[in-house]
Amino acid sequence: MRRGVLVLALLACNRAGPATSETERRNAAVGDTAFAAVQERGAVAMGVDQYTSTHQFTPTPDGGMIELQRDTADTAGVMQIRSHMRQIAAAFGTGDFSLPGMVHDQVVPGTDSMRVYRAVIAYAAEDLPRGAQVRITTAEPAAVRAIHAFLAFQRQDHKAGMHHTPAH
Repeated sequence: MRRGVLVLALLACNRAGPATSETERRNAAVGDTAFAAVQERGAVAMGVDQYTSTHQFTPTPDGGMIELQRDTADTAGVMQIRSHMRQIAAAFGTGDFSLPGMVHDQVVPGTDSMRVYRAVIAYAAEDLPRGAQVRITTAEPAAVRAIHAFLAFQRQDHKAGMHHTPAH
């Protein structure tokens, strides 16, 4: 009896937090057709399996970071992610947010303002051990709010975790 209660408690804890393992992410998509569609469109846009990669969308006081890494050693996948993140940084720098719009099948919150403030927002792609990140920075408070709205939506729609919260 005790063992059954423990198993149920562990299952409940697993469901409470963001999906982190490949199995948990795939299970999260079962019955959630909107999430599964985001995962499928994301795989097309990014060139890597979304279920075997980890996204992080982290706000910072001066903007934030978009991180994508493979969950296991995968040289080809890592190179694809790095190329994708460089393309994202370049596109966002010109105010082109069509790729996240395609992945999420809607205008992503924050992108209209990020387009307006593009002259004061910097996007820099940086390699990580199993992928890359795009660092987004600005000194404009309204742009920071837009970036945070963009990251919060991404985090929710991708069912992604977060390393830390911004210090305000």
